[in-house]
Amino acid sequence: MAPIAITGDPAADDLLERDPFALLAGMLLDQQFPMERAFAGPQKIAERLGVDHLDPAALAALDPDEFAALCATPPAVHRYPGSMATRLQALARLVVEEYDGDTARLWQEAGSGAELLARLRALPGFGDAKARIFVALLGKQRGVRPDGWEAAAGAYAEPGGYRSVADVVDAESLTRVRAFKQQQKQAAKSP
Repeated sequence: MAPIAITGDPAADDLLERDPFALLAGMLLDQQFPMERAFAGPQKIAERLGVDHLDPAALAALDPDEFAALCATPPAVHRYPGSMATRLQALARLVVEEYDGDTARLWQEAGSGAELLARLRALPGFGDAKARIFVALLGKQRGVRPDGWEAAAGAYAEPGGYRSVADVVDAESLTRVRAFKQQQKQAAKSP
């Protein structure tokens, strides 16, 4: 399995590769913001906290105002740093409460693609599309393939497609995913 190559920044991609919470947090941040910058957000947070990974319990325990200020420090972690800081802490709390702080349990213990999708939909900031994209990302890039994962991911699981971050493995695929998204936006605007 190839290493994650979403952000164009080796340090940020390395964090996504080795830290399940960072990968999940990157997916949370991938909203109304360029995907490579969203997925680089966890590395910015780790650097600013002076840590080499994101511990959900430590993140959940941070003072919300201080964490929001950390996320807003230029360059901001997201276009909407305050609301995303709140969502990140809510996500961290849920991982602590439901999975004892072990993010990978969220997908390792899912007995089926449908169960994995349901678990992801239950996360703060994860709607249906985001949950399906993350199922596809796990299946395509991390080898997490419970029975029925393709059905749970829907079109995002299709091989050879360039629909989402699940298909980004280098700069060229990022360009192709961007082009697909632009086509989708244009088609939605057309009568």
